[in-house]
Amino acid sequence: MVSVKPQPPGDNPDAHIFSEANLADTPKHGAWKWMLPLTLLLALAVYAAWRFGWHAKAVTTGVLLVAAVSHVLAWLLALISLVPIIGPLLVKVLSLSIIWLLNAIGYLVSYIAIKRGYSKDVISYRGLTIALITGIVIGFVLASLL
Repeated sequence: MVSVKPQPPGDNPDAHIFSEANLADTPKHGAWKWMLPLTLLLALAVYAAWRFGWHAKAVTTGVLLVAAVSHVLAWLLALISLVPIIGPLLVKVLSLSIIWLLNAIGYLVSYIAIKRGYSKDVISYRGLTIALITGIVIGFVLASLL
């Protein structure tokens, strides 16, 4: 691959916003030195919140914001994908938007149903939803392996 040095826009009147060099940056090889302690710190925050009974929504929001901004979530998914055969499949399943959408709709319907007094029905249909999602995941893994 040919390395192209980016030029300042003043030197080249035909310069574009994106250049080949900007689009194909080399990966940083020392990222684990920051990501591993940060991951452990976030895990410690979650454990402390569970142990001492801190407000769960506040801690979860804080941990997810820090993890998203610092790219810890992407780093963890990349780490999982390093596991042979099952790692990439697990990352694909975790990133399927239909799974996220089904789960979000299930939580919204659960919330409304519990508020209206249908808590027994919520248990049965959440079990059905979990079975459906598990079936989708198993089908996806089997289809990928075959």
